[in-house]
Amino acid sequence: MKSFSLLMMVILTFSICQAQLSPTFYDQSCPNALSKIRSSIGSAIGRERRMAASLIRMYFHDCFVHGCDASILLEGTSTIESERDALPNFKSVRGFEVIDKAKSEVEKICPGIVSCADIIAVAARDASAYVGGPKWAVKLGRRDSRAAFKGLANNGELPGFKDSLDQLSGLFSKKGLNTRDLVALSGAHTIGQSQCFLFRDRIYENSSDIDAGFARMRQNRCPTVGNDANLAALDPVTPNSFDNNYFKNLMRKKGLLVTDQVLFGSGASTDSIVWEYSRDPSKFKADFARAMIKMGDIEPLTGSAGEIRRVCSFVN
Repeated sequence: MKSFSLLMMVILTFSICQAQLSPTFYDQSCPNALSKIRSSIGSAIGRERRMAASLIRMYFHDCFVHGCDASILLEGTSTIESERDALPNFKSVRGFEVIDKAKSEVEKICPGIVSCADIIAVAARDASAYVGGPKWAVKLGRRDSRAAFKGLANNGELPGFKDSLDQLSGLFSKKGLNTRDLVALSGAHTIGQSQCFLFRDRIYENSSDIDAGFARMRQNRCPTVGNDANLAALDPVTPNSFDNNYFKNLMRKKGLLVTDQVLFGSGASTDSIVWEYSRDPSKFKADFARAMIKMGDIEPLTGSAGEIRRVCSFVN
């Protein structure tokens, strides 16, 4: 009976936590917050189209490590080991200055009200919309972590660039996301770029799992040795537009990363979802929006937990 009561308490606490997130959270306390964020994010992407992909990726990397708590934004100090320095993030996750700028604009009108965690969530939505992707009502009310979790970021909380489909599915399942969420969120690779060292092995493996012409094209900027940071578009067809070409590429064996191509081919369990999205862009966009909302529910800090940082890169 005691263990049952404890379980019910945990479930109730979790339910209350989720219920506190709401798209209208700032309607009274800071009614112009979302328009300020949207304007700031739009300006950043207008200057550099690639930033849209970077902001969506930042949101993913924040939420998958200890929940959507803006821990990824914290710089290293004598007491904090920054997640920015974790192997999956180092010189890879970008856009910190964009979030800092949006935060400073919001602080001017509503000091100490809007969390950095919520700004990341809204920025991801606005980034998607700016490049032709879906919009969705972002649930708000998260608070910011007072700690970073570099160890978690380094040890299996984020996908590895050579993970198998089973590994990816298992990781997403741990976060409350299903296989359809995995495929839909992977569709964010319809925009953005990847560094040479992440796809070098794939384009030189001489495998039947990659289109030979596509591999040769990518070898032009990614030699067998050196130039590790050279970039290639994840979708070479429409690299700056949020569309469903990513899935069409997978069906042609033109996925740039191992973790892209494992979603389709050789009877993969996700083949049918890739096929569906390749033919129905509206279905892909709807599922992507739903998956982003679900991802935003991963372990948020609410109520009196955490804090509202005045500057996103440091605790108060």
